[in-house]
Amino acid sequence: MATSSRVPAIAPTKRVLAIVLAGGKGERLHPLTHERSKPAVPFGGKYRIVDFVLSNFVNSGVQSIYVLVQYMSQSLIEYLRSNWRTAGLTSEQFITVVPPQMRLGTMWYRGTADAVRQNLNLIHDFDPDIVAVFGADHVYRMDVGQMIQYHVERGADATIATIPVPLKSASSFGILETDAKGRVIGFVEKPPEPKHMPGDTHRALASMGNYLFNKDLLVELLKDTHKGESDLDFGKNILPLLHKSRKLYAYDFSTNVLPGIKPYEEQPYWRDVGTIASFYDANMDILGARPKLNLNNRRWFIHSGRYGGPPAKILDGKLTNCIIGDGCFIRNATIKNSILGRGVHVHDGAVIEDSIIMDFSKVRADAHIKRTIVDRFNEIPAKTKIGSSREDDAKRYFVDPAGIVVVPRGETVPR
Repeated sequence: MATSSRVPAIAPTKRVLAIVLAGGKGERLHPLTHERSKPAVPFGGKYRIVDFVLSNFVNSGVQSIYVLVQYMSQSLIEYLRSNWRTAGLTSEQFITVVPPQMRLGTMWYRGTADAVRQNLNLIHDFDPDIVAVFGADHVYRMDVGQMIQYHVERGADATIATIPVPLKSASSFGILETDAKGRVIGFVEKPPEPKHMPGDTHRALASMGNYLFNKDLLVELLKDTHKGESDLDFGKNILPLLHKSRKLYAYDFSTNVLPGIKPYEEQPYWRDVGTIASFYDANMDILGARPKLNLNNRRWFIHSGRYGGPPAKILDGKLTNCIIGDGCFIRNATIKNSILGRGVHVHDGAVIEDSIIMDFSKVRADAHIKRTIVDRFNEIPAKTKIGSSREDDAKRYFVDPAGIVVVPRGETVPR
């Protein structure tokens, strides 16, 4: 994929190296993560979750990117190799996949900070002013250059991207307290009783898992200050104490302004798609005439994988509020409030409602699918009903507590 030619809204003024943490298991997204890591999970008919963070960096003019992978990484490695150009016009334009090198011993990454610690050689070799450490498992759009400018203007040693979240779900995040100028005065990772924001008893200020560090500080923290700790995580071990000795600031994601955003969109839009329910809801958010997240934005593309097949072909049927991927074939079917990935075939009399059908699956004649996620390479037999009876579905497939049915990848015959 060719890198974006657009000029970022605010180009980075410092030498920046991006490290994308893409090694998560995504256990709460099972069975979609049974054979792939969370960043490799398909999204929105043509994307993978990792496309969002990579597009944000590339669109922002940050094009020196290392992607650290670990669990079930083959799917992600193959996707990045095939669909993201790994080298640019200069030696400082690259997207390089880095599996665990085990430079510090025969161990896997033991936390987000340990993943960076085991790759300090990459930071030394590139010698940046600022290291951007971002997660790869969120759906959002962001001009990283604006966060970098905020970091530089305040003379920060480190900066955390933040967003308000409902207090009832805040215990799943790192929660910050800040002063009036945005400097962090408290940080607790996943507190059982999170504190609400000043003046807002219903929300708490949460970390998005995206950080900027001055290079010298990051090296000091990982090489010296925390060198004796085996398991090392930014949220658990480093950030809760860092504000006491360093200038740690919170960047308000709601101030991030992108070109091309429509007035009806949710501003700012950010989702931690860590559960089946949140993943399903985020997919549904891109549907409709006034979607919460409108991906049809020519001024801030989310880049995705190439597909060499034909365009979609629809012979007949009734389609309402759908996204239909390239190479789909639809014949005399009813599809409503659903997303079809690339190469999906839907045959006569089939009904698909409120569902996500991923790439290269086949839905045979008179099958009825409702509120279901069908993973890639599946074949739903004729007259099969999924989503009509929770009891029957639980015998054959995976049913999320929210009632969403998931047909695992390639399960052509119900167990």
